[in-house]
Amino acid sequence: MRWLPIIAASLAASALAPPRAVIDNAQVRVYRTTADSIGGLEHGPAVIVSLDEGDLGRAVWTDDAARAGAAARGRIVVVQPRRAPSSPPPAGSRPGDAPFTGMSFKTIFENDRVSVIRARMEVGAQEGFHTHGADTIVVHLSGGEIEDTADGKTIVNKWTRGDVEFEGRGTSHSARNVAGAVDVVLVALKP
Repeated sequence: MRWLPIIAASLAASALAPPRAVIDNAQVRVYRTTADSIGGLEHGPAVIVSLDEGDLGRAVWTDDAARAGAAARGRIVVVQPRRAPSSPPPAGSRPGDAPFTGMSFKTIFENDRVSVIRARMEVGAQEGFHTHGADTIVVHLSGGEIEDTADGKTIVNKWTRGDVEFEGRGTSHSARNVAGAVDVVLVALKP
């Protein structure tokens, strides 16, 4: 029975560990965490996206992620934009601007730092070749399989709820849904 206190101490220590970033670059820091751990985040503005059924896809802006307890419940993704050195934006498109079939886009909110959009890609939907006009964080709300073609190579990405991807400004690709409907929240960073 001596191992019981050791396991309890180990679990308590891991619960106190600060959240780990799943994306961390000059433009953004993104965490996949829980509302209970939000106090361990870096202070600063953020978008908080809910991953739990009752609030799935709910996205809110907060001026201080580490103090946003009331804005978050359950499992969440926290997107903290950073002000990157300004450079002329490459020619690009906004989400939904490229030729597409079987896709829908609905703006959740927009401010001087981000545009937050809820998007759905139906079975067989296609997004034509396009260039990203902004750094965009994709928060997956559902699982799915998306065939992605970039730089002459095609791969099938398999996503689950809570997966996060970074699509950099100036990158180009096309996409096709090869399985069930895919729901995401897009956080487009403003330069």
